[in-house]
Amino acid sequence: MHIDITSGLVDEARQQSSPNCDLRPNEEDIALIIIHGISLPPGKFAGYYIDQLFCNKLNPDEHPYFKDISGLRVSSHILIRRDGEIVQYVPFQKRAWHAGVSSYKDREGCNDFSIGIEMEGDDETPYTETQYQVLVTLIKNLIETYPLLNTETIAGHSDIAPGRKTDPGEAFDWERLNTLLSS
Repeated sequence: MHIDITSGLVDEARQQSSPNCDLRPNEEDIALIIIHGISLPPGKFAGYYIDQLFCNKLNPDEHPYFKDISGLRVSSHILIRRDGEIVQYVPFQKRAWHAGVSSYKDREGCNDFSIGIEMEGDDETPYTETQYQVLVTLIKNLIETYPLLNTETIAGHSDIAPGRKTDPGEAFDWERLNTLLSS
């Protein structure tokens, strides 16, 4: 896996451009990795509903849950699907709209200085071995590419938006991630 510093793109990722991004206040200030969990509809995996949500093409008539979220303008930099496929929606040097109202170590507005990585899953279903392997490879590459990142600058969505968000959930194995990152 390789990250092109100029384009902000991962060479192995399927590129699916999202309009839900803008310029970062400071392109050099990439200081946090936020791990999310997502499934659409909730508890269902596979399909292209996540792509459709992040590209503003989700049909509210395809599932009752979509009526509530089809108007959202959200994205993430990366999605790691359950089979390990990487989908990139936003180049890393741009601000993806993934964190919402958030705070990390007394810094508000985490979208400004973070990279958002969605893991296809939910709070209760264990993530796959393949997902952890891809996530670790991606994080190691991000740390090599962006000097403000390290293994201590990784948080869950629930950590930066407590009480508002629960993902990546109890099913996400932080100890496993840390062990894999240190090996």
